[in-house]
Amino acid sequence: MGFFDFMTEDIAIDLGTANTLIIHKGKVVIDSPSIVAKDRISGKIIAIGHEANLMQGKTHENIKTIRPLKDGVIADFEASEQMIREFIRKIPTIKNRFFRPSLRMVICIPSGITEVEKRAVRDSAEQMNAKEIYLIYEPMAAAIGIGIDIMQPKGNMIIDIGGGTTEIAVIALSGIVCDKSVKVAGDVFTNDIAMYLRTQHNLFIGESTAEKIKIEIGAATEDLDSPPEDILIQGRDLLSGKPKQTKVSYREIAKALEKSILRIEDAVMETLSQTPPELASDIYNTGIYLAGGGSMLRGLDKRLSRKTDLPVYVADDPLRAVVRGTGIALKDIEKYKSVLMK
Repeated sequence: MGFFDFMTEDIAIDLGTANTLIIHKGKVVIDSPSIVAKDRISGKIIAIGHEANLMQGKTHENIKTIRPLKDGVIADFEASEQMIREFIRKIPTIKNRFFRPSLRMVICIPSGITEVEKRAVRDSAEQMNAKEIYLIYEPMAAAIGIGIDIMQPKGNMIIDIGGGTTEIAVIALSGIVCDKSVKVAGDVFTNDIAMYLRTQHNLFIGESTAEKIKIEIGAATEDLDSPPEDILIQGRDLLSGKPKQTKVSYREIAKALEKSILRIEDAVMETLSQTPPELASDIYNTGIYLAGGGSMLRGLDKRLSRKTDLPVYVADDPLRAVVRGTGIALKDIEKYKSVLMK
């Protein structure tokens, strides 16, 4: 068995709409945007991850940038396969191997996923020379990553706001008691910002600029304790067609995101209303935990706390909470057998 152990590598993957993270030997070895640049003529992949991200919105007709995942699931099977394969090749210990090792993988998936979408993830992993594949739901992985003991007969509520979906789940006894998955998350926030600038300022901006605004001055509420400074944004004037610069404040971004955040609030309230009373009393004591990149939006925790009258905590390093949990489950597959789907 020892020899075959040497030939097998364990990896945990958080295959996200916006970013893909891979853990190998307890360390995050890949943290890269989920994007691929492809040559239209030869069909070859020119760049993946950070390099492909820099090309976004700046390509000519022979190159197209693809985001293989949409709403947390595989939308372009071929591109996602090539992307995962390249990421795995970049893992330092695997890169220097003389032959391709067989892999044991734990991959996290959204809780609202269909059987067909699950099969797409499995098939993609099988193409990678994966011998053992386990799937884990994102809110469950986030809970493990935050440090919650999911085995306890105690209710915990997790909200994982990723790039494509917001996953809300109440977890107890290593199972999801009630959950809701809404397709309002980071990508929708980015589109809201671009749309707002288009309608209010007649300024046409690309996805990368909208993303930059979201990170630098994005806010969920107008009454922040330490508001960010206004920033200058460059884009194209829709009326004259000339390049133009406009000043944008966090208050405007809060207005732009209002509708999307209301939808997340409604989904949270709906999940709470479906929670069994015994677990509801646990959540009253433990509060709500936020994970995922979207939870870093300024004032979101405060706003959700006002809406639910419960304490809301943002996880340490929320971007990596899900992949950390996936890595912990991979380390101790026996312990987490009940939450892993083979």
